[in-house]
Amino acid sequence: MNSLPAWTLVPAASADLDLVTDLKEQVMRADLERLGRWDPDRSRRRVRDSFSTRWTSVLLVEGVFAGSVTVRPDERGGRHLELFYLAPHLQGRGLGTAVLRRLLAEADAAGEAVRLVVLRGSAAQHLYERHGFTVVHEDPVDVHMHRPAPEPAFAATPEPARTRAGLDVDVHTEDRRLVR
Repeated sequence: MNSLPAWTLVPAASADLDLVTDLKEQVMRADLERLGRWDPDRSRRRVRDSFSTRWTSVLLVEGVFAGSVTVRPDERGGRHLELFYLAPHLQGRGLGTAVLRRLLAEADAAGEAVRLVVLRGSAAQHLYERHGFTVVHEDPVDVHMHRPAPEPAFAATPEPARTRAGLDVDVHTEDRRLVR
């Protein structure tokens, strides 16, 4: 059985900025080079501009730094996910999926949409698509993705309606029970 290691997300501290910057280089450099966009100074600047002790969390696996994610309010409403990096030796084992599921569950509980930008051709795009994100815009470098807010749940469950076939049918859940 493939079990996940113990992990947690904790608020980032200013001292974590260098760890996140170094991790971005490890996990993004090859894709940025493939797109002709690798520039170490620009890469560091972009992390510095997005990193926030208010919105960034670091991922600890068994107490050791293993990744990061920033979830900030999106100016269009909802949330914007960025700086989602996972140490290379932990990729492909379900950990990124577990972290993303937790973040999306929090957004769903708040009734909020989530937006993000992923590099064109990145394997991460498939992860996001599996979790309900769709492409809203592409350019030669970036793919902009959106996952809508969940539909609001009904405030109260209505009484079942009787049908002539002798079944109770709850029209909202389509739960069918034999009437005795």
